[in-house]
Amino acid sequence: MKVVLIRHGMTEGNRKSRYIGVTDEPLCPQGSRELAGRSFPQAQVVFTSPLLRCRQSAQILYPQQKPRILENLAECDFGEFENKNWRELSGNPRYQQWIDSGGTLPFPEGESPKEFKARSVRGFEEAVEQCLSEGIGTAAFVVHGGTIMSVLERFANPSGDYYSWSVKNGEGYEARLEEALWASGKKELTDIQKLEFGGETHRQGASRRGREDV
Repeated sequence: MKVVLIRHGMTEGNRKSRYIGVTDEPLCPQGSRELAGRSFPQAQVVFTSPLLRCRQSAQILYPQQKPRILENLAECDFGEFENKNWRELSGNPRYQQWIDSGGTLPFPEGESPKEFKARSVRGFEEAVEQCLSEGIGTAAFVVHGGTIMSVLERFANPSGDYYSWSVKNGEGYEARLEEALWASGKKELTDIQKLEFGGETHRQGASRRGREDV
């Protein structure tokens, strides 16, 4: 099965480098334009987060599909840091403590990285089980950057650490999932490649048309 992992388009908070987790903001005009101008792989089924920015992105990329919304694919709750950027948090002792920990401490009044990663993995596994039971050949996930990093940190072969899988808005990866191995308990994603725009991939319901990555 081919798995396509796509980070949602840019929001105003993303543009201002804010921690946008549970804040349910829409795509900004630039984010919508960038998605509409890029080419993405076709998919038989599309999974997405319940948050608006992902649902809007899925509608732009896969207009003929009704996305399946999975709560566990939502972004991390950044708690006290939510909807703020590093400049606004500068001087906050709890933020400095979190930075000094290498990002391993729980977000004050929010989720811990461990909880978030485990939840993201559960959401991905739930989606894969649906695909396997229905004989799906290609599944797209229009989700959050943290969700993608969590999934690939857990399942990528060859492996990489969490931050090595970071992608910008509107970017993502293609990967291969061997159904028989997954069903036997050997859960992994292989042949992982960064999505290329205007090349071999194409957006469902549209002609092949590329745009230089931003």
